[in-house]
Amino acid sequence: MILQALDSYYHRKCDDADPTQRLPAFGLEQKEIPFLLEITHAGDLVQLVDTRTLNGKKKVAQSFRVPQGEKKTAGVIANLLWDTLEYVLGVDTKGKPDRVKEQHAQFVARIQALPASAQDDIGLQAVLQFFNRLDWAVLEAQAAWTQALEANAVMSFRLHGDIDLICQRPAVIKALHNAAAPTDTKRAMCLVSGDDAPVQRLHAAIKGVWGAQTSGANIVSFNARAFESYGKTERQGENAPVSQAVAFAYTTALNHLLRRESTQRIQIGDASTVFWAEKESAFETTIPNIFGEPPKDDPDQGTRAVHALFSALHTGQFGGDEGDNRFHVLGLAPNAARISIRFYHCLPLRELGERIVQHFSDLEMARGQHDPQYPSLFRLLTAVAAQNKADNIPPNLGGAIVDAVFAGPDVPYPSLWLNAAVGRCRAEQNVNYYRAAAIKACLNRQIRRSSVTSINPSPEKEFLPMLDLTNPSPAYRMGRLFATLEKIQEEASPGLNATIRDRYYGAASSTPVAVFTTLLRLKNAHLKKLPVGRGLWFEKLLGDVLSTVADFPKHLPLPDQGRFALGYYHQRQDFFTKKPDQSPIITSEGNPS
Repeated sequence: MILQALDSYYHRKCDDADPTQRLPAFGLEQKEIPFLLEITHAGDLVQLVDTRTLNGKKKVAQSFRVPQGEKKTAGVIANLLWDTLEYVLGVDTKGKPDRVKEQHAQFVARIQALPASAQDDIGLQAVLQFFNRLDWAVLEAQAAWTQALEANAVMSFRLHGDIDLICQRPAVIKALHNAAAPTDTKRAMCLVSGDDAPVQRLHAAIKGVWGAQTSGANIVSFNARAFESYGKTERQGENAPVSQAVAFAYTTALNHLLRRESTQRIQIGDASTVFWAEKESAFETTIPNIFGEPPKDDPDQGTRAVHALFSALHTGQFGGDEGDNRFHVLGLAPNAARISIRFYHCLPLRELGERIVQHFSDLEMARGQHDPQYPSLFRLLTAVAAQNKADNIPPNLGGAIVDAVFAGPDVPYPSLWLNAAVGRCRAEQNVNYYRAAAIKACLNRQIRRSSVTSINPSPEKEFLPMLDLTNPSPAYRMGRLFATLEKIQEEASPGLNATIRDRYYGAASSTPVAVFTTLLRLKNAHLKKLPVGRGLWFEKLLGDVLSTVADFPKHLPLPDQGRFALGYYHQRQDFFTKKPDQSPIITSEGNPS
């Protein structure tokens, strides 16, 4: 299913209306080429062109379509008309002159082995003449020579006055397409296309997956006898026969989606996640913005993306063909020499949009003026990580959350998210906006799941974004009680450096009976310091909060600790939210409170 979807996407992108977005034809790949040897038709060097441009603090090379690179091993094997400086020019950069001599000989022999029809091309003739006529003094005088030599940089050839590289000339492309498969190539029915075709034994490497080998890794590979079928030993790809054309298509498409400048990928924890659609859609590049962290120069990027999705759903934009357009979401994670599929979802854009909306509805929470309306996944993850550092985010958490988002509104978020959020609240004695939103989302999904799957579902209703005066949960009420006691202390002793939260939150949220008896006794001293009217108002509030609490339990399980945190957060937010119909309380002195 995944390979079929990538194969279809490849063929769609091959016919893209924008020429710069078209994927290379079979036999070619997109490759960054930092340096070009620009030569005349006679083979004389004109200049060594540096294609790199400054992107931030780093130089990035221009990307070209070149013949598919060979899978490099410990042996010597050359690419066609492009490779490292050692292969192309035969210059030793690592103190291995004999090996470099062999590399250069292989590079030249690869060009000379092309069919006679290709050898007549003026571009190939110019390259072969270049090797015979190379003036090293002219080459070494080039401004870019020192940098190319130090990096053993990748380079290729271009005729002076042309835009395309010599390896992109029609004669070279035709020779690649007409090249016969090796005589020992196995033919079989391709598992993706169903065609009887030559089987690709070694699939091209997938690059750009965070944490995987920099040289790339594979989705389809067999590197040990234990993974091979009977009769297919040492034939790797024959265990899962994929034709050479399809193997090229899916690897090219996936590398295109994972490329550095891709607008269809985001990094979620250790999961490199890509999005694409069966038909062209603006939401291919919009959806990653919904979950990704907005750039510093455009902090409202995510909000605009969410609003665009909401608007499309509300205006009926997803009611026709656009809504039926199937979207693919693929999460990839490193796994030694291979790439593992962390999650994969394929669903119509209409349904995908509804599930994203449900996700933000689950997260909706009363907030301060500086808190974002639609928190990014990165901020939600760092909020539950130790010291708020990205390095401390549990490695599987981000991917598991996204998996739950696209799996449906009744699928619970990972329990690890709730555990981490509650744990950070207790460890830091701080229930902030992001943690409260995460706790609410996790609890509401658990409640929703229970109502769908249980024979005797719990009567508990889902939590609201703001304070719910009717919620009877003892844990939620105790959280409200703790917030009220803290507010009484703050008003009785203005300017305190620390409140009961700094000393008692962890114990109050986990072992209430050990704390609340003391706190309720101490609050009497605080109430005496308040104006009479204000004190009476707090007494009434305490009575309302405790009206459904029969007793303080010895221990609260983790979900109830989450309910405690929500009660505390909601009550604190309510204290600092001005109500339109709220009238001032008149104290005994006649002053408004």
